[in-house]
Amino acid sequence: MTLNNKKQATKYKRIFFIVSIFIALSALALFLLDFTFYALACVGLFSLWFLYFHVADYQFIQFSSENEKVILRYYKAVRFGQGEYSSIEFPQHMLRKVYFENSIFGKMSDITVIVKTKRGIAEYPSVSLSAVSIEDRIRMQDALHKILDN
Repeated sequence: MTLNNKKQATKYKRIFFIVSIFIALSALALFLLDFTFYALACVGLFSLWFLYFHVADYQFIQFSSENEKVILRYYKAVRFGQGEYSSIEFPQHMLRKVYFENSIFGKMSDITVIVKTKRGIAEYPSVSLSAVSIEDRIRMQDALHKILDN
């Protein structure tokens, strides 16, 4: 099974930057018109907007469980500067546990993968699935649980 959320993550990225530009231009116009209090309120609004996207942690996700291998590639959708691309790859037989953690009524979700290596048990860092649709999360969960059952 393969899964890719490029459309959804791109949508979140565009929304973030369009609204951010609108807030920044509004704050600049208010400063130039000498409405300092309202301009500072716009700066505060931008801070809350940025904080929300930082907490939501929307990420591009590419998942594959084909060819006896599990591959999970991801990187932040909303970032400033050069993004850092990360990847989790391991043979299917090494998978020991997988945790799906849901919060805020299932809107935000993380996945944690635990594998058995030659040196013992290894836990990969959690990956945010917030930008992945609920149907795709269920498909990913079913595919990983099917691997665990074998």
